[in-house]
Amino acid sequence: MSTSIQPELDQMPEPTGPEPQEDMPTPQGNWKALLGELLQTILLAALLYFGINAITTRIHVQSISMQPTLYEKDLVLVNKLAYRFGEPQRGDVIVFRPPVDPDGEPYIKRLIGLPGDQVHIADGLVVVNGQPLHETYLNAAPSYQGDWNVPQGYIFVLGDNRNNSSDSHQWGLVSVESILGRAEFVYFPIAHWKFLHANTAAAAGP
Repeated sequence: MSTSIQPELDQMPEPTGPEPQEDMPTPQGNWKALLGELLQTILLAALLYFGINAITTRIHVQSISMQPTLYEKDLVLVNKLAYRFGEPQRGDVIVFRPPVDPDGEPYIKRLIGLPGDQVHIADGLVVVNGQPLHETYLNAAPSYQGDWNVPQGYIFVLGDNRNNSSDSHQWGLVSVESILGRAEFVYFPIAHWKFLHANTAAAAGP
């Protein structure tokens, strides 16, 4: 009795051929991708630059008139939108075009008198509407005296270095329209880093 043996065809290995090759990036494709990423980076940097400049500016302090709050050569960040969404407040450190030289470099001073205020300076005290200001940021009290009525549309400003500052006590009031922004932060030199509106606002007290 004979037994026939059939090959197990389903277990035989299938013939193999060359495997399909994946598309390899060409040098030209790499160059185009790199150029695209570079252009995106440049565009993003430009948008950030113009966006930051739209809401802030920087000022280089060029005098001693605001010592000890600000020193000569300090770099200060200024918020240009501060008064588009709010009103100036007594004690704000502001940047403005001075009436003595509106086309020159901006000045930076402290806002003391608001529209409608009466400012009286005598005996080393600054008195606004009959109330003395508590000014813990001063090195020395003012040695001058005078009286000023602040009309609507104007403000009265003084330097923190009261006896070494060209400000409203010498050349008068500042137009509200000439305000460029509120100084927010000293960012250079690093040793002078500080926010300018943490504990330095002038406050009228009894």
